[in-house]
Amino acid sequence: MKDKYDVIVIGGGPAGSTAARFAAEKGVSVLMLEKDREIGVPVRCGEAVSKKGIEEFIPSDDKFIATAIERFSMIAPDGKEVILPLEEIGYILERRIFDYELARLAAEKGAEIVTKAYVNGLLFDGDAVNGVKVERLGETKEIKAQVVIAADGVESRAGRWAGLKTVVDFRDMESAVQYTAANIPVDQNTLYFYFGREVAPEGYLWVFPKGGNKANIGIGVSGLIGKKKSALSYLNDFMNRHYPDAPILTTVAGGVPCSITLKKISAPGIILVGDAARQVNPLSGGGIVSGMIGGMIGGETAADSIKMKTPKHLLTYDKAWDDRLGKRHRTFDRLKNGVYNFSDKKFNAIAAAALKIPQNKITLGSLFKTALINQPSLLIDAAKVFFTK
Repeated sequence: MKDKYDVIVIGGGPAGSTAARFAAEKGVSVLMLEKDREIGVPVRCGEAVSKKGIEEFIPSDDKFIATAIERFSMIAPDGKEVILPLEEIGYILERRIFDYELARLAAEKGAEIVTKAYVNGLLFDGDAVNGVKVERLGETKEIKAQVVIAADGVESRAGRWAGLKTVVDFRDMESAVQYTAANIPVDQNTLYFYFGREVAPEGYLWVFPKGGNKANIGIGVSGLIGKKKSALSYLNDFMNRHYPDAPILTTVAGGVPCSITLKKISAPGIILVGDAARQVNPLSGGGIVSGMIGGMIGGETAADSIKMKTPKHLLTYDKAWDDRLGKRHRTFDRLKNGVYNFSDKKFNAIAAAALKIPQNKITLGSLFKTALINQPSLLIDAAKVFFTK
């Protein structure tokens, strides 16, 4: 590692690698620091994405796709199942391979990547961030940069060090845990979502096929619920009921910030991308593609501010993100607050009503319309998402 770079990216996940790539593509020097021993581990993710979403950044490739998804299944508390086709193909990824490929693309564009590099502080020039303190292999080094991009995940410390308010209300910080299990006999092209107070209050439980009868089976519940009964307990209850003999291959757990983006995601010399900025879909908890979009915008903005020799340009990042996805995420947040408060009776009624819709006419949009028929304000929000292009 040199003593100085134009841009330093903290974190080598999808948002960090994408930020490094798009900054390097504009001709500035980029260093990406990853604290773990290799890119792509550990995997803490359901691994579901849309084909359209990832292909903005990387061509689809079988080597990082576990299975293609064509259908969505909603299972109500009373067991009724509504299956509907997805308008766009989705994928369940092999994140370890996918993340590696994103980092490889960043390296091809000129970014330098260093693993086992633990950032334990920022450097400042007055109030502006101008570098990082990094520990690697027992040695501590200070490295200067014109811009630091914090892609250090939901736990992001860099944002706090820079004085940005990164706290999320515990009710919006979902407690999530996931097993990857074998011998799960589900359709390999369908995503399964379970709802209800007994299964996943104020959240949902998912079964995402991974090919070869494997599946990611996980749950996310609000922090308020998690204080009363852990997400792990709910997940184990589900496994005991549905797949008592399934071998558990891996277990992951963590917090998912199902909230709107932080009010401020930039400050002099630093920007936040991905989970660090809370660039997560508040309704689904999905953050891979939105994090990559944040990384792309952030990387380009950082590089432009350097090439223009206009540090204040960095602060335009907040609006650029808001124009692309921030406003949409606020709509998703309002929908989340409505849907997650549904009673079991409401979920059962939605499923019963949806099952009366002809199979060739049912869509995710029509399902939401059915769910929100007596909630005009939320129905308008659903229309903004599903019926406007």
